[in-house]
Amino acid sequence: MSDTTVNEKGNPFRSLRHRNVRVYFIGLLLSNVGTWMQFTATSLLIYSINNRATDAGLNTLFQFLPMLLLGAWAGGFADRFDRRTITIWTQSALLVQAVLLAIADFSGWASLPVIYSLSLVLGVANAIDNPSRRGLVTELVDPRDIPNAMSLNTTVMTGSRIFGPALAAALIGPLGTAWLFSFNALSYVAVIASLLMLRREDMVPVTVAPRSGKPVREALKFVWADVSLRYTFIVFIVVSTFAFNYSVVLPKLSDVEWNEPNGYAILLTLTSVGSIVGALATARFQVITMRWYAMLIAVCGVACIGMGFAPNFGIACLMALPLGFGGTGLVASMTGLTQQKAPPEMRGRMMALQSVAFLGSTPIGGPITGWIGDHISIQWSLAYGGIAALLILPLLKKAQ
Repeated sequence: MSDTTVNEKGNPFRSLRHRNVRVYFIGLLLSNVGTWMQFTATSLLIYSINNRATDAGLNTLFQFLPMLLLGAWAGGFADRFDRRTITIWTQSALLVQAVLLAIADFSGWASLPVIYSLSLVLGVANAIDNPSRRGLVTELVDPRDIPNAMSLNTTVMTGSRIFGPALAAALIGPLGTAWLFSFNALSYVAVIASLLMLRREDMVPVTVAPRSGKPVREALKFVWADVSLRYTFIVFIVVSTFAFNYSVVLPKLSDVEWNEPNGYAILLTLTSVGSIVGALATARFQVITMRWYAMLIAVCGVACIGMGFAPNFGIACLMALPLGFGGTGLVASMTGLTQQKAPPEMRGRMMALQSVAFLGSTPIGGPITGWIGDHISIQWSLAYGGIAALLILPLLKKAQ
């Protein structure tokens, strides 16, 4: 879509006039605070075992490999069945995973094989959950408000990253990681309750995708046939693979380069502050522009390079803000671009393909990033992703 037709802006909070949106987002926010507490605690627990970034990279492989293998299929599943029901079951599975991780940690059995196994369970549940949970948002608002609702959804998801890592930093010392896993298990009750409280009569009817043996192939064909979507996806895959792996190396960077024991949690919190600004800035647009999308990639790339070579922790904290702004704004923009193009019966599959591109690429980029951090340079393990983002950016000219 050309930039000349997409410059309209509106109230970034307009979707909140819908009661179902408010109920759902409150539960989602509380749950994701717990999720980020667990994410932070898991990374620190893994790093404490051998002090290696490679171990964290391998954990991302197990956590996100199911998204790569199952994500596109899960999108077809979400388009054919009731997304609210699917999400209730997947969120319940995630609750059980958190309970098992807490039990393993309390009992002293939280070795790398156990953590990796539970991360694999987490990944399978998330792969099925992601397109259904995100697609459910499109059923809570009128079609014209979908880009705004999706950007607010991203704001809620990233806003929880402010509180989750900050709480983890404050509580991990006196309580330990096992209690943080327990708090995450409890937080899933909030989102499950919000799903049960949604009013069916206020939800937008969904066109169910016809039963077909080729749901994934149909979605890929749809993307490839649209030149704008084709090149937008290619760029998004490259950036996601190489420029979004800072969680793999930040524990080691904070420890080795900046001598900050709580540096990882602090940087995640500051990145999340930037993320909220990026998501809300994107939420202003009623239609997402390709120019805005390209600008966010540039910001993300420069911030990766800047943080990688930050001479001290203070500069790293400053670079965390544009890193979050560019990264989360980019994800929200990608969601808006795909949902603007997709017909209702294909929205779940578009969500799934985006998740495969964003999260499914992590099993490739995460281990590469960890290996670079342990064997080549901890600074370059972050900076190389920024360079990759800047190098692929000119390809977007073909999408306009």
